[in-house]
Amino acid sequence: MEATISNLLETFFDTEEEFRDCFVVDVNHSNKKLEVFVDSDSAMTFAKCQRISRYLESYLDEEKPLGEEYVLNVSSPGVDRPLKFYRQYLKNVGRNLEVTTTEGETYNGLLKAATPTEVVLEAKQRIKEGKRKKTIVEDITIATDAIKKSIVKISF
Repeated sequence: MEATISNLLETFFDTEEEFRDCFVVDVNHSNKKLEVFVDSDSAMTFAKCQRISRYLESYLDEEKPLGEEYVLNVSSPGVDRPLKFYRQYLKNVGRNLEVTTTEGETYNGLLKAATPTEVVLEAKQRIKEGKRKKTIVEDITIATDAIKKSIVKISF
């Protein structure tokens, strides 16, 4: 079901001009519930989510892969959802991230740059200098294939 929905949406995004910069982040299906998370290189608006939802409803009502009654939720991924794609990292340059590596290390810092193969965080670190502690700012480069999870951290 997840692959079918993803393929259906990718075709929709390719054919509809205003959705060309959209992409599927995640599709979750359990019983009669379908959750679809969609993002965009530009702004992901409520109107875009609504139109995508209507498009999927027409498919679900006609083909009935979930039966007569179902729950459909289409939204953009919230800040609590991990970043999965390079495109998402690009959108979040300049924001604070918490990155956990596959080796279990956790880094917090400002996302300075992102490429398809690595991300660069500007992180503050406390180091011991003699008997005193000192805060330094350093750039940490993390290979994207070494990232287990990245979450945008909102500061208030």
